[in-house]
Amino acid sequence: MSDRDRGWDFHLRNLSNSARDSSVATDPAADPSVLHSVKKLYELCKEEKNDDLVARVYPFINKLFQRSVASLSQSRTSNGLLLLAILQFFLDFGEVVLHDADPSIRTFFRSCLSREFADPVVAEATLDFINVNKKKLLSSFPTLLPQFFPLLLKLIAWNGEKLEKAFLKVFPAVMSSASFLPLLSALVDLPILVVALEKVEKSSGSLIGSSIATIQKSTAPEMLLALMDEAYTGSTIADGGGDSESEDSNTIDVADPLFLELLKDENDGLAERHWASPGMAATLQAAINAPPSDRLKQILSMTPQLLDVYFAIALRDVNDSLICALIPQLMARNATLFLDKNFSYEVRKRLLEFLLAAFQRSPDFIALLKKPIMDRLAEAYDSPAKMELALQLCWAIGEHGGGGASHKDAARELFENLELLLYENLSSSRVGLRQEASVGSDSENYRKSSQSRLLCFVVTAIAKLATYHRELLPRARVSLGKVARSRISDARVWKCARDYLGLMNDPAICLSILGPSRPSQHDIQKPGTVNWSEGGRKMVAHFPFYILGDQKGPPFHDFTISDILPRK
Repeated sequence: MSDRDRGWDFHLRNLSNSARDSSVATDPAADPSVLHSVKKLYELCKEEKNDDLVARVYPFINKLFQRSVASLSQSRTSNGLLLLAILQFFLDFGEVVLHDADPSIRTFFRSCLSREFADPVVAEATLDFINVNKKKLLSSFPTLLPQFFPLLLKLIAWNGEKLEKAFLKVFPAVMSSASFLPLLSALVDLPILVVALEKVEKSSGSLIGSSIATIQKSTAPEMLLALMDEAYTGSTIADGGGDSESEDSNTIDVADPLFLELLKDENDGLAERHWASPGMAATLQAAINAPPSDRLKQILSMTPQLLDVYFAIALRDVNDSLICALIPQLMARNATLFLDKNFSYEVRKRLLEFLLAAFQRSPDFIALLKKPIMDRLAEAYDSPAKMELALQLCWAIGEHGGGGASHKDAARELFENLELLLYENLSSSRVGLRQEASVGSDSENYRKSSQSRLLCFVVTAIAKLATYHRELLPRARVSLGKVARSRISDARVWKCARDYLGLMNDPAICLSILGPSRPSQHDIQKPGTVNWSEGGRKMVAHFPFYILGDQKGPPFHDFTISDILPRK
């Protein structure tokens, strides 16, 4: 008998004996030799490429998998590495033995990884397993990874930067039509997820080997009640005072949807109502009051990078219907972020950049989403974050003509809302935000500056909308005329309105300056607009003379195309 045959028989006997040994049968992972035998048998099957040998090994491997899964709730040993080795066998040889690996992999995620995601060794091995088999998982089981993206986010939230590179390779695979919308909120709320996990660990001990789902269903909910109350309000049970059942109590119910949403393992769709709950603001405030842990600092740094990948994939691969559905959610989350200054700035910057990129890709979105856009414009003075969002929306409305030439009704409604916002500012003696901005002694200057910025954006949007939709020009002249005559404290505003009124007296120049930067495919070349890519085929007379206004010296008429379009 050859050495290879002896090794083969030895490892098979080892698996067979492990099933009969009472100390190992109930906890197979407790014996390291079992994992070693599984790996050796897998290697031998790969080398031999013999279907008969695979069929001989499969019953032992399958029974070992069943025993390992059954022992998870009582096992004191990590089963993750053993189950991953078995899953690799199932994936590579499933077709030979007619074994569908999908239920086995889902069982691993639900029963094992949900308990062992906090184990750095198991977490790293899981990401390596997914990366090695990513192509096969996506082609054979396309819904698998998108379904378990909350569990994978818990894995990276807890293990941090040491697994960042491996997770970034896995991350595109969790995006699908089913996970795209809920994934945005999950990414934005990664810091809050870290806080919740740390609170669970602090209250119930190590997360390794204990299922959070079990904690949620505990027969002694007082522990979880105290945990959640501290996480959401920064107080304890005693702080609430009075009867815990009273409506005025500050305690959080054990089944609080926000808490369950943060710590879930599987994607069950979008739950917008959770993020609008009163507990969210309290959770954010309570989390920021305590010094941040190293784990929290790491996730604050990683989240913007994950959002970069998310938005890049969205613009490249996701269809317009999903992106259109994402924009209202994005606008809602813009003002509800973890209260860390740098984190809020980086995340909000990416949200607004994607918003503008989405409108640039599909200007029709502005018309389709006119109601949520108008709602956000009405909230401009509620907070600095909502003010910045309103500014970007004003710019997008003007730049893309309220959705384009085919959306005249929507453009008119948006124009009327801009008019209303303009008149509210002009007629009101109150200048500034309805809520005090926390900028110390400079609050008055901040309020005036914010109002001036908004008015400049609104005036510009009105002028550009009227340039795009000529039927709005009379109303635009009235609106801008009122601003120009108002002589409000900031001269930039009324001078801006005056300049736009002057431009409107010359339609060709106005269209060139205020018209859309990218005419739609149905539009002909606008008068007064130079298509520089066609410069080599144009006569001098096709070029409007005002573009020579910066030429020095006396007027001249003897010039060539090269004076305007220098050759390379």
